[in-house]
Amino acid sequence: MTSWFDLCEGWTLTAVPHEGSVPDPAAALGGVPATVPGCVHTDLLDRGLIEDPYLDDNEDGLGWIGRTDWRYRRTLEGLDPSVGAAERVDLVCEGLDTVAEVRVGGREVGRTANMHRSYRFDVTGALTEGGPAPELDVVFTSPYRYAEGNRERMGALPGAYDEPYQFIRKMACNFGWDWGPTVVTSGIWRPIRLHAWSTARLASVRPLVSVSDDGSLGRVSAHVEVERTGPGADLPLTLTATVAGASAVVTLGPGRTEAVLDLVVTEPALWWPRGHGDQPLHDLVVELSGAGPRTPPLDTWERRIGFRNVAVRSEPDREGTGFAVQVNGRDVLVRGANWIPDDAFPSRIGRDRYRERIEQARDAGINLLRVWGGGMYESEDFYELCSECGILVWQDFLFACAAYPEDEPLASEVEAEAREAVVRLAPHASLAVWCGNNENIWGHEDWGWKERLDGRAWGAGYYLDVLPRAVAELDPTRPYWPGSPYSEGEGLHPNAAEHGTMHLWDVWNQEDYTVYRDHRPRFAAEFGYQAPPAHATLRGAVTDDPLTPTSPGVLHHQKAEDGNGKLARGLAAHFGDREWEYDDWHYLTQVNQARALTVGIEHFRSTWPYCTGTVMWQINDCWPVTSWAAVDGAGRRKPLWYALRRVYADRVATVQPAPGGLDVVLGNDTDEEWTTEVTLARRDTATGRALAASTHEVRVAPRGALRVPVPSGLAEPGEPAREVLTVDGVGERAWWFFSRDLDLEYRKPEFDVETRVDGSDLRVTVRARVLLRDLVLNVDRLDPGVSVDSALVTLLPDESHTFTVVGGAALDPGAVTEPPVLRCVNDALVNPG
Repeated sequence: MTSWFDLCEGWTLTAVPHEGSVPDPAAALGGVPATVPGCVHTDLLDRGLIEDPYLDDNEDGLGWIGRTDWRYRRTLEGLDPSVGAAERVDLVCEGLDTVAEVRVGGREVGRTANMHRSYRFDVTGALTEGGPAPELDVVFTSPYRYAEGNRERMGALPGAYDEPYQFIRKMACNFGWDWGPTVVTSGIWRPIRLHAWSTARLASVRPLVSVSDDGSLGRVSAHVEVERTGPGADLPLTLTATVAGASAVVTLGPGRTEAVLDLVVTEPALWWPRGHGDQPLHDLVVELSGAGPRTPPLDTWERRIGFRNVAVRSEPDREGTGFAVQVNGRDVLVRGANWIPDDAFPSRIGRDRYRERIEQARDAGINLLRVWGGGMYESEDFYELCSECGILVWQDFLFACAAYPEDEPLASEVEAEAREAVVRLAPHASLAVWCGNNENIWGHEDWGWKERLDGRAWGAGYYLDVLPRAVAELDPTRPYWPGSPYSEGEGLHPNAAEHGTMHLWDVWNQEDYTVYRDHRPRFAAEFGYQAPPAHATLRGAVTDDPLTPTSPGVLHHQKAEDGNGKLARGLAAHFGDREWEYDDWHYLTQVNQARALTVGIEHFRSTWPYCTGTVMWQINDCWPVTSWAAVDGAGRRKPLWYALRRVYADRVATVQPAPGGLDVVLGNDTDEEWTTEVTLARRDTATGRALAASTHEVRVAPRGALRVPVPSGLAEPGEPAREVLTVDGVGERAWWFFSRDLDLEYRKPEFDVETRVDGSDLRVTVRARVLLRDLVLNVDRLDPGVSVDSALVTLLPDESHTFTVVGGAALDPGAVTEPPVLRCVNDALVNPG
């Protein structure tokens, strides 16, 4: 039998002297009640012993935490009597961050050096020695001291940041990133328990799921490993597996510890990504029991699986080599986003928060999340919720933006970590792609690493040997891709547009976002543009008075190199070069971010099936910061989120430059033919009157795209500053402005507003008397707890739109309809602050 005992209560945290001293702030700390799961930062914060590292520049004063050794301690008193009756008792640590010595009753039972692994230590002897209840100690070595010691022994290696993150198997962005704080943590960051068991237990279950080519048969090969106690070594055991009405039984003879249970399900309900079908999930149950009839189970394992095949189609063609994610033999137009840890302190991310963020991704039209390689393998909750929501997961192995040592002890840690991650995540239907690293192969080629390395190992052995071998052995049902970006084929540049996956960072770093239209990637795996978070989020993290684009707290919450300079140059290109007052700066930078991603995604999507996907950077944030995120660090949706919802819709229409003029491109990512009448009109912006118009009956094939040339009389404006092209009959209207905002003849915003309380919500109807561009309701400025259903709304004269302010019934209607809450581009350009 097997019993579990939670050990997450009753802990105390203390600083531990090393080499005779501890940093001054730590020396003043006595025993502090600790929360497990958690970390030193959150414990000290909860007890009021440090200031919030997310507030102002408090982060800068907390570097001593990562340079201190720490002890977590609790007693093991009051354990259930069944613990003493068990043949074996294990201490199971699901996550220790990072370099730790574990002691029970003063006896060392294990050591750890990897945040990304779990650990199981036999503590049977330590618990049965008699006397008082033993103490459990977990002593963490300073992550900095460990990593810097490895760097000194192994030799420095190039990386994106002057931090030793590649010399320790720990969340790289813990050491700071261009969107994240430097908060180098220690702690018991995932649950810790005692496992008391006898005879045998299920050590691992690795289900490999596949579907026949015609979809008529679903197959599950459950690879099971069993661990036995001494008394259980020679006993026969029975393994039983069931799923979707199918079952399999295997008898393990004396001494045997491995078996495969094969199950076949006829006509399985297939799992599809959102937009392609349903997401049925089935309980796979594996039981271990003795050999006798009706013997109670010794151990049980259960997960939900989905029947589907996943693959990457990478085939040469006349223009290069494509890259397409396939599900059940079908190419999927990937409408994706990159995912980073949702909090710099991951123990604060629970299932409800994962659900909120993943549903925000789903509701924006996203069908794939790429778990970026500088973060972590997420909890079971993340992958389960993605499976429920039909969101594919691209999982990087945890290497990012650096040359990584291939020396011991890190090399062995990497292999053990990878093998555990593959086995743990194998059951999840959402997991579709394994990827070796983020940007390291590109960095080796283009970032001056070769000269600095002078022939030293830099991680290629992981990406081209260790990791693909682990995937091939343990999870052959999924594809492995060596890195992102990556071009498959000898002698190819890793970031070649015409091959494989591409990262596009000339836009944002050097070029205006209109340059996206000059690129033709086969698969755009990273690209993005910055903007500040929602005002309430920024105001909650920065106490500057006044708040300005360059006030100290705002600048501290901007981690990108020359980030504010790039924002300013982006504004200058479209709205003019001036000193922007905060409210205009905040609004226009968010508009610019939304427009940048709109231009890029619309263009890339218009080339389908040449370009098979976009994975924008990034969906989420780990703290309140100016960044590339669509959802900020407080979970508030930036205008970019609403723009994603438009360009990632199942059916879209965009206007694209074409040789000699313009094309309307209609994308139909559904299984039904799209038949519609498209109305094109070149309009006067002052009155909304059509100066020329045409209609076109169109049919867009299922999962297809269609280009409709715009007649020259509509594509060529008479007065570019006073005219706009509209496309109607395609769901949400598509627009094409012939001039930049700074050259357009905007009129002073004139409109009528009506407000109406509807239950707990507030309806706000805006009727335009002039063209109003990119209307936004910044309702978080009035109440941080409310939200709005739409944003970036453009209206012609005499048109109206109703915003729903969710939870906004108590708001002052007058305040809702005035700047800086109600904003449009006209207001910022005609009457700049």
